[in-house]
Amino acid sequence: IDDPLIFLPIISVHLLIFSSWIAWRSHLKNKQLPLEEQSGSIDWKYLIHTLKIMIIPKLIGVFGLLTLPNSVMSVIILVIVSVYSIGYILNKPFKSNRPWVDNLFLVLGGYVSGTSLIAAPLVIAVYSAHVARNQLRETMFVLWFILVTIKMISFVIAGVDLQLIHQLWLFPSVLVGHFMGERLHSYMVRADARVFYRVLGAVMLLISLIGISRMFFA
Repeated sequence: IDDPLIFLPIISVHLLIFSSWIAWRSHLKNKQLPLEEQSGSIDWKYLIHTLKIMIIPKLIGVFGLLTLPNSVMSVIILVIVSVYSIGYILNKPFKSNRPWVDNLFLVLGGYVSGTSLIAAPLVIAVYSAHVARNQLRETMFVLWFILVTIKMISFVIAGVDLQLIHQLWLFPSVLVGHFMGERLHSYMVRADARVFYRVLGAVMLLISLIGISRMFFA
């Protein structure tokens, strides 16, 4: 069924549950450390900075104003993400010396996150250049929680079916996937930084190429 309103509520609720769990576990773990060692696994400073940039475009996207065709937006984002990912694979990650470039990508990511599901690769590409790799996953989860909460509120106001029964059936699978993802993430964080970014780049490039091919050969 090619209808985002069927799948978005399911994904959104699962994400709210697990992102809350991750943020709470991170908080408890940080509190157990000596005071001088407490830093946490969430980059709150960069998170708040980017939210200030993304919030208005996010609201515009949610309310469907100034919407571009989904296919055009998808191609733009996937091409940008491909450029990022090739840089990571070659161990020469793109890092802008001009903050406005990253801000432009964040504005675009905020807008698209309000209209569809395709903003994640673009936002992750920007975050991975500014957030320490041991903080990247948890920081992204908190960002998704905030952005998804805005979208869920709009679903409730619009009377969208939240597919609660399907969420219950799918929850065990999501739980297994969550724990598998945690183990993979822990392994990658312990690995050499070049390996981490090359794997990240390879996954981003693969997703982008699949997305672009589906656009042109569907």
